[in-house]
Amino acid sequence: MFIPKFETVLDPTALEFIGAKQQIFIDGEFVDAVGGEFFPTSDPASTRQITEVPLSDTRDVDLAVAAANRALEDPSWARMLPSDRQKLLLDLADLIEAHGETIANLETLDQGQPLWVSEAVQVNMGVDYIRYMAGWATKLDGSNVDLSVREPAGMNFQAYTRREPVGVVAAIVPWNFPHLMALWKIIPALTCGCTVILKPAEDTPLTALYLARLCREAGFPKGVVNVITGTGPEVGAPLSGHPNVNKVAFTGSTATGQAIGHAAIDNMTRFSLETGGKSPVLVLEDIDPDFLSPNAAMATLFNSGQQCVAGSRLYLPKKRYDQYMDRLLDMAFWLKTGSGFDRTVHLGPMVSKEHMDRVMGFIERSEEAGAKIEVGGNMVENTEGFFVRPTVLTGVDHSYECVREEIFGPVICVMTYDDMDDLVSKANDNQYGLGASIWSQNISKVNMLIPRIKAGTVWVNCHSVFDANLPFGGRKLSGMGKEHGRSAIELFTEEKAVCIAY
Repeated sequence: MFIPKFETVLDPTALEFIGAKQQIFIDGEFVDAVGGEFFPTSDPASTRQITEVPLSDTRDVDLAVAAANRALEDPSWARMLPSDRQKLLLDLADLIEAHGETIANLETLDQGQPLWVSEAVQVNMGVDYIRYMAGWATKLDGSNVDLSVREPAGMNFQAYTRREPVGVVAAIVPWNFPHLMALWKIIPALTCGCTVILKPAEDTPLTALYLARLCREAGFPKGVVNVITGTGPEVGAPLSGHPNVNKVAFTGSTATGQAIGHAAIDNMTRFSLETGGKSPVLVLEDIDPDFLSPNAAMATLFNSGQQCVAGSRLYLPKKRYDQYMDRLLDMAFWLKTGSGFDRTVHLGPMVSKEHMDRVMGFIERSEEAGAKIEVGGNMVENTEGFFVRPTVLTGVDHSYECVREEIFGPVICVMTYDDMDDLVSKANDNQYGLGASIWSQNISKVNMLIPRIKAGTVWVNCHSVFDANLPFGGRKLSGMGKEHGRSAIELFTEEKAVCIAY
């Protein structure tokens, strides 16, 4: 196995981890994939190979699914007291917090995002999420139901509902925030008493494998958590269509989400999908340009635009267009791109060459169609990694591909509007409906706009703000189902009705 040296990695445990042989995690044990094959994972900031991970296939999927089904019925998990399940989750949160530096280093190395993003989002937000969701383990409840049954005469009835775990959950997560997305899927499932099989993205498998170590150290019974690495066709598709998987939880591309939904429905497998977005940023003319410019820029450019809620459609009022644009261009030009291990960097690389080429393709086709590149529009020179400069496009409208489609890169499409009706029409004129943000101090106009925007989340004077207690999910092609809070509990439980005659 080829293991290069990474002088940039700060954490010795992370270096030790990537220097060890990688194995998948099934039934409480680290094992080789049945086929014995591996595939490389690389650092997108340098293109250097980090390590190799197991290339699993349908045989490994079958083993993981069987282990998860056994664990589902094992008394050590099935009859575990809710308070003990909560304690396990809290112990895992403590372990993730203690290993936070290692997780952040692995994520920055494998995904490319700035280390401060890995620390703040992947680790700190992840720990907070587990500690919040763990409390739900002791609060799963049902309700008493009064019946109006007339026959047979003289018979009495007692009825109630109860929440039960949906069963074996296949969690398929993307490469943009790998560790956090894994926690968003597996933690509510475990809270509800389910068992899980985690399939990370091919580009970013390392933190999922490290998470398996911590789950074992926390003391989860064998088979409750399983982690298998591999490709979508060889692992993701068999999991989605497996007759012994009860629920699929997916975040990723729309096309893959649709395929997963079709595969799952053949077995009536429950599924929830978060499948991308093209979020509008609605700027009203009263907002301060100095306040707007850094916030509007990072609404799209955070994590180099590799975020599902990226505010990549920016609508500016014609009356103040020049003021807002001047500040925005200054901000986009000022942002620093480079290795995530450089603490002064704002934007890291694209996750892979394939994705960089995809993003550059959008930019090049937009320019050919008539768009004006105000800033950026090119790859970063004299670097080995997959870097794309922050890019601002003007002269576009809703006929442009860059306005219609999710680019998932550091590209902002700027357009203007005439009045509120025009703004609402343009904001809703898209196949996605994940998020949107409104920027204004005029509370009357804000409150009039909120119910007219077709999006799962509307932020006001902020963007991409998440909390474990705030439901998150999309409309239209942005997916099905809401994550977080009580909504997540509903995703990972079945409601059973009970009727007792006496």
